[in-house]
Order: sequence, then structure tokens, then C-alpha cells
Amino acid sequence: MSQIDRARTFHALHVKGDPLILYNIWDAGSAAAVAEAGARSVATGSWSVAAAHGYGDGEKIPVELLAKVTRRISETVELPLSVDFEGAYATDPTDAAENVSHILDAGAVGINFEDQIVGGDGLHSLADQAKRIGAIRAMAETRGVPLFINARTDLFLKESDRNRHAALLAEAKERAKAFADAGASGFFAPALVDQALIEELCEASPLPVNIMAMKTAPDATTLGRLGVARISHGPGPYRAAMAWLREAATAVYR
Repeated sequence: MSQIDRARTFHALHVKGDPLILYNIWDAGSAAAVAEAGARSVATGSWSVAAAHGYGDGEKIPVELLAKVTRRISETVELPLSVDFEGAYATDPTDAAENVSHILDAGAVGINFEDQIVGGDGLHSLADQAKRIGAIRAMAETRGVPLFINARTDLFLKESDRNRHAALLAEAKERAKAFADAGASGFFAPALVDQALIEELCEASPLPVNIMAMKTAPDATTLGRLGVARISHGPGPYRAAMAWLREAATAVYR
């Protein structure tokens, strides 16, 4: 399957009410295992990839190494691959697009692209983030690949008091519309777990909505009923795998 075909397939997998479930991976080996388990596509988690290579999250893993990991995954499995690319390692739109081009060249057909200021405070302004998304979309179009840009907002992730999440919903809707207008393909709202708020966001968003699987979040069936189109597991799979490995190794060395 060509990269363009993989990209088209990945877009088609995002169906409101019938969510694509992504059990996030961190290298070629984990990608192969998840593919063999029956996944329809694979997606990395930034925290997991960084930790698996001895780095912290927040764009600490060198982009060159991330591109190599991306290429190994895309060469190992035939499934569409989305890469959690955080803030694209740049604030300038042109530089962000250039960095994404390397991930595209490595075989990815989708990215997560977040609006928090990596290494700083707060979020990029709506206008600035829209410009960054627009530049990435323009770059992908020149290459003829319908890149799936999963535009992530960290509005809810940065507010630990979930009683305040309702007050953030209006801005989330505004960002979803602006990101769609700029060329985004999906809208990711990690840490949003309230059923009523998720349903309201799904109804208002012009983009398919992505929710993070968390202990406090609704289950996959409920999320589908609420209108979610994509469910990500984030760093959970990596943490579970490492917990098992640590326990097994402890039993050996005791």
C-alpha cells in the first residue's frame, strides 16, 4: 500500500460514533505486536517513544532520532502510522512545517500537533496555532499526501480541576473551528472525561473528536455513543509493559 493510500485509509477510519481505537506504540517491535493483535492503524505516544529511548517528554528526544524510529515503524508494519509530534519542535510556522516534512518523509501519514507552548507556559494563541497548522497543511499538499493533522488542545489537560472544564468548553469549540479552517483533520482533547461535555464537543466540532482513554474517562462503547471518532491510549500501554518487565525481572533477580 502506498503512503497516499495509507493516508486515505487513515482518514476513512475516523467515523463519528464508531471510534478508531489506538493502543499507542513506541517502536517497531511494539508496532508489530499491536498490528498482530488486530489494530487497523498504529500511532506513537510522545511520552512512550521518549521514555523508550531514555529521554523525557516535551521534545527531549532529538527529532532526527524520532524520524529514524518513525521510518523503522513504517517499514515494519503495513498499517497507517500516526506520530505524536508534540509542538513540531518549532514555534515558527515555516520551521514547524519543515520539521513535519521529515516525519512525512519517514513514512507517517498522520501527526498529533498540540497547542501548548512546549517548554513554556500556556497555549499558543488561536491565531498563531492556526498559522502553524496552515503551514503544515500547505507543506503536505505540495507533497501530494493527505496528512491527517490531529490538532490537539491542552486546555483541559492543563486544568487539573475538572469542575472548571465546563468553563473551557467554549474556547475548545472555538479552537476546533479555527483549526478546521486552517486545515486540521481531527481535534484531540486529552483529559476531557465528563460525558456531557464530550457529547457537546462532538456535536459542535467540525472535526472528528479524539478522546484519551483514562481511568476516569467513559469506556469505548460510551465514547462511541457520545459521538467520539478516535480513542487514544497515550502512555498507558508503555507504562503497563514496563511494569510487567520490572516485575518479571525482579522475580529473576531475587
